[in-house]
Amino acid sequence: MNILTPTADGSNTLFNEEIGEHYHSAHGALQESKHVFIEAGLKRALQQLQQPAISVLEIGFGTGLNFLLSLAHCEASNVKLQYQSIEAFPLDRDTLISTRYHQFVPASVWDSFLKAYPLALKSEVPVSSHCELQVSHTTLQEFETEKRFDLLYYDAFSVRHQPELWTNEVIAHACKFLKPGGIFVTYAITGNLKRAVKSCGFEIEKLPGAPGKREMLRATKTI
Repeated sequence: MNILTPTADGSNTLFNEEIGEHYHSAHGALQESKHVFIEAGLKRALQQLQQPAISVLEIGFGTGLNFLLSLAHCEASNVKLQYQSIEAFPLDRDTLISTRYHQFVPASVWDSFLKAYPLALKSEVPVSSHCELQVSHTTLQEFETEKRFDLLYYDAFSVRHQPELWTNEVIAHACKFLKPGGIFVTYAITGNLKRAVKSCGFEIEKLPGAPGKREMLRATKTI
């Protein structure tokens, strides 16, 4: 069961009773997504690519907030977005609506997302003229694709509540889906995580974290 919970910046998140953790930071769902995945991830990758198209792999679709903010930014910047996400426990459409994330993106983004979401759980579908979305109902451990991506959002639940997604083997499995020059970004940072990502051929950066966290990790694939 998921319980709707307000966060400190006025945006909502959900508390997953089965996992025992919120989907987003209690210090602010919206500001965490913007800080970690849009500012440190998407904008940096677009600056590096210098082209009007980007492919994103997200580990943990959850409430869809990262996707919504990514699509809103790409549409405003006239950038084509190919977005592949993995979600072991996809939320239903009514639960997504309950988050009230419509207030943070243009109405066209919100409406097209809600229309496409049920279909995106089955296959890749167009959300708009700027975007294609697929949310694979599977685990990261079982996920495979021939595609390689420009940017990886690692947004799994924390190592405390979902330790199986933070092992060296699983991190390496995720990293293989990035192109050379691709960017790995996550809200977390630990010594083990840094070592695991570095061992996959990445240059590591420690960045200021979102409110409530001192630091976060960004890494660029060099091989």
